[in-house]
Formats: sequence, C-alpha cells, structure tokens
Amino acid sequence: MKKRVLALLLTLVMVFSLVGCKDKKETKTDADTPTEGASTPEATATAEAEKGSEDTPGVGGTLTLAYNADIDNLDYTFTQRATNNEHVANFVDSLLENDSSGNLVPDLAESWEVSADGLTYTYHIRQGVKWVTSEGTEYAEVTAQDWVTALKHAADVESETLYIVSGSVKGLQDYIDGKTKDFSTVGVKAVDDYTLEYTLNQSEPYWNSKTTYGILFPINTEFLESQGESFGSTDPSSILYNGPFLLANNTAKSVIEYTKNENYWDAGNVFIDGVKYIYNDGSDPDSYFAQFQEGTLSQAAVYPNSAGFSKVTEAYPDGVIFSQSNGTTYNMTFNFARVAYEHTSKKSDEEKSSTAKAILNRDFRLALLFAFNRTSYSAQGVGDEAAAARLRNTLIPPQFLQVNGENYGKTVAGKLSALDSDAFGGIDLSDGQDPYYNAKKAKEYISKARTTLEAEGVKFPIHLDLPELETSEILVNQAKSLKQSIESALGTDNVVIDIQLLAQDPFYAATYYATTGAASDFDISTASGWSPDYDDPATYLNIYNSRTGDMLSTLGLTGTDLVEGKDTSADAKAALKITDYDALLDTAAAITGKDQLNERYTAYAEAEAWLLDNVLQIPIYNGGGRPRVTKVIPFTVPYGWSGISADKLKYIKLQAEPVTQNQYDAALSKWNTARSAAGK
Repeated sequence: MKKRVLALLLTLVMVFSLVGCKDKKETKTDADTPTEGASTPEATATAEAEKGSEDTPGVGGTLTLAYNADIDNLDYTFTQRATNNEHVANFVDSLLENDSSGNLVPDLAESWEVSADGLTYTYHIRQGVKWVTSEGTEYAEVTAQDWVTALKHAADVESETLYIVSGSVKGLQDYIDGKTKDFSTVGVKAVDDYTLEYTLNQSEPYWNSKTTYGILFPINTEFLESQGESFGSTDPSSILYNGPFLLANNTAKSVIEYTKNENYWDAGNVFIDGVKYIYNDGSDPDSYFAQFQEGTLSQAAVYPNSAGFSKVTEAYPDGVIFSQSNGTTYNMTFNFARVAYEHTSKKSDEEKSSTAKAILNRDFRLALLFAFNRTSYSAQGVGDEAAAARLRNTLIPPQFLQVNGENYGKTVAGKLSALDSDAFGGIDLSDGQDPYYNAKKAKEYISKARTTLEAEGVKFPIHLDLPELETSEILVNQAKSLKQSIESALGTDNVVIDIQLLAQDPFYAATYYATTGAASDFDISTASGWSPDYDDPATYLNIYNSRTGDMLSTLGLTGTDLVEGKDTSADAKAALKITDYDALLDTAAAITGKDQLNERYTAYAEAEAWLLDNVLQIPIYNGGGRPRVTKVIPFTVPYGWSGISADKLKYIKLQAEPVTQNQYDAALSKWNTARSAAGK
C-alpha cells in the first residue's frame, strides 16, 4: 500500500495534508519532548509556540497532535502500515524527497543519472551524513552499502512491501524465490562508498518515486547485525537515525515524542524543536478542540455535527480550515470468503451461507452501491456543507495522472460506461459528487439479486456484519448512517446491517490489522483505505491482484501465490472471475516504453473499470476535506502523491495564533502559482 491506511485516522488530528500537503496516511500526528524545566505538556506547547512566533516567525515550538493507533513496528523496510510510516519518515532520510510543490529533489542523493535505456539508476550519496543512536550518539557515516544491506534485509524478512520492488530490481525476485542465495546477483550495488547503482528489469519512468518509500531506505550493516531479530521493534533504540528527529518516547496508548537530531545534515530546514503525539481514543470528538484551546494541541480536528462545534465557530469564526484532497482513498470492502465469526449477529449456518452467497452476487453488490448514501456518511465527520466535496468515486484519484491530456478518471468513466451502460451509462467519476446513490436503481438490483439467490436456496433478509470502533462517536455515527441509507433503500426484508461495536484491540484485529483473508472478521468493512507507493496506476490496482495483492485480506481473500495449506478463498476467487482482472493488469504492466505512457495508463483504466463494474469494493472518500483549527503555517510541508516523504515534519513551521481562512487562501494561491511554474 503505499500504505494500508486506517479509517479512524480520518477522524483525528494528525494529517498534514490538512495544511496543504498530501495525506498518505490519512491521519497524522506529531510530537516532541518538553523543554527542560517545563512543568506540563500544555505549558510547554504554549510557551514554545509563542517563542517561535515572537523570536523568529515560524521558528521553534513543539508540534503537538493527537493520535489513536500505536507504533507497532519501526522496521521501515518491512512495515506497510501508515500508522508506522508517518513516524519513521521523520527518523530516516533516503535518496530523494518531495518539495512543497511535489517535485522529487535531492535528499541523501546529491545527484543521479539514468542510463539511456532507462534500466540503470546511479545515485551519488551525500558525504558526511551521520547515523546516530536514539540517544543522539554518533554511530557511523551513511554510505552506499547501507542501501544494499537494507534491500537484502527486506528480502530476508519477507517485507510487507516487497511487491513495490520485487518485479523492478533485476534478480531480486529470484533471490526472494530462493533460486539463488547470492545477493550479489541482485541489481543493487555499492560502486564505492558514495555511489549507489540500481539495475532494473524494465524501464520504469516512475522509479524515482519509489525511492521515497521505506523499503528503499538505508540500514547500517553493523547495527543490523548487532540487533538481530530485535531490529525495528517498537523500542526507539532498535533503529539508527539519520533524519531530522529521534524517537525519544514511545509509550503505548499514551504518548509518542520526538526530539531534534542535533547531528542532522539538513538542520537548517528543521524549524520546530520537537514533536509530541498525545493519545486520544476518539470517544469525545469535542475533546480535540478543548485541548487546542488550552494549548495542548497545535492542530485539532473539529466536527460540525458535534455538540461543541458552536464553541469552535464562536472562538474562531474564520479559523476552520479544510484540508485539500489527496491520494488516499477510503472504501467499503466485502468479505468474499469469510471464515472468522467471532463478531457476528448471525444465529445459524444458514444465515452465514446465505450472506456468503449474496455477497458473491454482482447484482446484490450493485444494489448496495446504489443504496449507500455516501454523502450522508461523509457528513457525520465533516458536516453537511463539506460532505460531498470529499467524495471519491474511483480507487485511483481521477486527477492522479493524465491520459492523452485528460484526467485519468475520464478514461475510466468511458470504459466503465461501455462495460454496463444500464448501470453506469454516462457516469461522471470526478471527485466531489456522488454518481452512484440512486434508491430506484438499488431497488431494481436487489430485486434481480433476490430472484437469482432465492433460486439457489438463499434465505432473506441478508444480514451483514459491520464492525465498528465503539469508542469513536464519529465512526459509530457513520456506521449508523450507512445502515440507515441501505436499509431504507433496500428494505429490511432484503438487507439488515448488523453493526458490531468493538473495543479497539478486537476491532483492529478483525479489520485493519488482519493480515490474511481468514482473519478478516466481517461481511462489510469501512476500516481501511489505500495510499499510493509510487507514481503509477499499478500502485493502486495491484492491491487486488489475486496472486499477490496486498489488500486481498480486506476482501477476505488470500493471494494464490501466498497460500500456505488450503486456500479457503479459492472458490470465491473463481466465482468472482478475478483472474480476468489479473489479465488486464498483466496487459497494462507489459507496456513499459517511455513513449507509451498513454497506452499504459489506458490499459490500467480498463482494469479499474473492471474493478468498479464488478463492485469488489466501493470507494467512499479521499483523505482530505477535513475541517480543523491549526497553528501550523500553511504549505510549510512537503507535497507528494506517493511514498512517505510527504510525512516529513522538518519543514513545518508554527505560529502563535490559529491560521485564518484569509491566510490559508493567500498561501494556497502562492502554492498553486509555484506548482504551475514547476509544471505540476
């Protein structure tokens, strides 16, 4: 995934696409240790923010945000979860990073060259960059060998993100498959201490965007060997640091704190003194603003539908700022081969069987698509006025790339309409509106589905288990909205949504943290989403490849190439004819010429049209469009669609007073001008 992202993140404070940057993580937070002598976190945050604005505007201060999901892995070459990556991006620098306009610019690679055939990338590593321990003690110099060590480690530990590079780097797949034990045959080489070379299997014009993801970050060989299996645990001392911050405190369900790396090579671009994340389980949406008011948080999500929102507008009538749309897509997924039933309202095997058969019926899924009022669902988090603006109707953002000079989404819409003109004729897939919700169509498709399914012995109504986090008022309200709209449109004699209210640990285990289809304990889920790993359609669409797809578990499926023992999802994959989707992906992936991007993107648009036509998942909204109050100066963060570079906080600047709409609009205008000048 670029990352698998957690829906609850959306309800919290953390994301900085909030302030003009991209969201890959769908939620973010930041933190730093208090300055010495400060009596409380609140006093520290307030004093430092004021210090920053009075001494030198935007310089100094501790960035304090809320978070709701603990770090569970610091091995940045292994982990796929956004809830880990948003942190490690601040601890380790790699070859390239994004600037505020979205350009890829030098980070630890001062420069690079690409061979004429597009197969060899040579990076010239910045000299004098230091690895330090979590205590800030100098350990070693960063060298080209660190990238070789890191990729070998990622392969050896079977990284969750190997899919990003396994088919790209020459010889890597053979090493992963055990066809060779000699890693020197893999296309990554330290030519000398400061020259790194990658050799690819085929030209990938988007290769450099992959270098901003953790699997292509460096690891010091000696330190890795000293740590053994403990490398990258949740202990701050289990990794080395060459980035802007050090992890000083990682206390589960309490606090995450960063301190500034005093040995950082680019210290001139680190404007805050530290970062502090404060745990919040989401049970009281108004608590974020209360903490903002008392100086505990630098930025806080606010909720127009909450009881306390009037206090927000009273205090800051021009201070509620909405984040921009970004590359993260949150969706509703179906469990096509459910095995786990720990959390269910079903009372018999007949009910389980009926639900399983119904979910595999395309007309049934279309009925749910057309019955789901996503605008109402969205409004539970952002209010009625902004609800539609954040809707997304495709997995890939329609503006992610251009096909023959037009937004990619337009190409997908044409192909989707051609696949089924009755369901999707003339459809507009642009963000910010809902082309699907249609109660009349929903009734038509549930009638068709019922006729077919009853002939197969299915008993109605179909009960669908929807797990939800009981402590999050916003998420519970969203689940209730989904239930109301679907049951109202289809009738409870046809479909009943059974909301399963769960504590945090079982909720995550059943959804976001489930690593196999068999562990996914739901019929439908809205718990997660996806952010891109690199700048190509494959980064989104490959997640449902039936052989190795990274998000198959959210569909209750297991990749055919990854099965150990019996494949409990084999029948479901056959019923879905998902190999047809694989074939479309293979056709697109085979188009690799530098002058064939339009053909490549068009082929991927066909694959996405198949995905939407078969309703394997239902897009809901993007990771932006969220209201918040903030003291983060707008657009002082990196910007990018993919990778984790845009999670860096080293460019962040704070001000003493909340950002106003006028300030934000002026900054947005300048940012758009800069992006236009950069050809973005």
